[in-house]
This record gives sequence, structure tokens and C-alpha cells, in this order.
Amino acid sequence: MKDKKTKFTELAKLRVNKTIKSIQLIGNLSNKSHYLYSSEQVHQMMFALDKEIKLVKEKFKNSKKGEEKHGFEFKR
Repeated sequence: MKDKKTKFTELAKLRVNKTIKSIQLIGNLSNKSHYLYSSEQVHQMMFALDKEIKLVKEKFKNSKKGEEKHGFEFKR
């Protein structure tokens, strides 16, 4: 059985790389020759991403467990 440090390192590497790839894919949405979007939609996306990053930072800072999950959806 893997120790906690090894498990953390393996999972962190996989998850961070997957997240980086997802962020790059979000960046691809900025191509106006392929997509149509408003500045409000961009603002909502950036706000949601910033908020989630802040929550993750706080979790590591405070080492709290059981925080509620947050998702993203455009406001109507």
C-alpha cells in the first residue's frame, strides 16, 4: 500500500496537469472567429475560476475538510 506522501504526489500531479489542460481549453474559447460571447459571460467565467482557486488556497492554508462543492453555470 502506498504511503500518504506518495499518494498525494501522484494524485496532485495528475489533477494539476488535468486542470492545466482544462484551463488551456477554456482559453481556446477566446477565439472570436469560432465563438461568440459577451464580456459579461467572460466576467462570470473568470469570477467562477478565481473563486474556486481562492477556495482551494484556503483549504490548503487551513487544512479544513468537508467543504461544499461548487460548480459553474451561466447566470440567465
